[in-house]
Amino acid sequence: MSYDVLMTTNMELAWDGYVNARDLGGLPTSLSRTGTTVPGRIARGPRRERLTPAGWEAARAWGLTSIVDLRCSYEVGKQDGDPSILTEILAELAITSAPTEDHSDREFQKVCFPILDSPEYWSHNWRLQPHLVRAALEAIASANPGVLVHCSAGRDRTGMISALILGNAGVEPQAVANDYAASVRAMAGIASHAPTVDDQAKWSQKTVNEWLNDKLPIVRDVAVNAQDILDSLNVSAATRESLRAKLIDR
Repeated sequence: MSYDVLMTTNMELAWDGYVNARDLGGLPTSLSRTGTTVPGRIARGPRRERLTPAGWEAARAWGLTSIVDLRCSYEVGKQDGDPSILTEILAELAITSAPTEDHSDREFQKVCFPILDSPEYWSHNWRLQPHLVRAALEAIASANPGVLVHCSAGRDRTGMISALILGNAGVEPQAVANDYAASVRAMAGIASHAPTVDDQAKWSQKTVNEWLNDKLPIVRDVAVNAQDILDSLNVSAATRESLRAKLIDR
């Protein structure tokens, strides 16, 4: 099956300075009485330092109350080219650091670093560092609705966590794959300040299409097998239900 013309059905967020931002509402699931995930509950995006003051205003208007940051601590902070913002903008937001990766782990470096910009590494992440992936899911589950989940590019770590929480909410696997594809397309050709060299920052859309045809089946499988993966991570029933409640109305 070719994936080169597939598009997401969920909602892009026009927050100034912020590429690759989407509301995870509007995706098809049989678990919700509306038939779709509910907007305004969870958004996904790249590093928050990209947001301009106008972007922060738009995010607050969307309903932003909390942020779960999936990056390692050394990745956090303003970099060259980032807009300047007042500290008051962040004052009322609950920001939780929940890194999904420990880059000092030699085994993680050996196995995952060569494939960090691909869903190929996801299963190794939760095999080698299940406690970190579980903690990130727990942080989202306990956050107030109106939560932004982000990493650096908003593509791979955020893509992994999004695939798990969407699969847990019963979102159709193809829609989950489409959501990941949208992030790959959005970030192709854009520097992401990733912790390793991001080859996708130089990709054309033709390269993206060819790559997606090969990798998207992995994302579909994650959505299909989300409950088994959460079992392997020892994610509690309460956490799963809280995550589900953020995305569906029963």
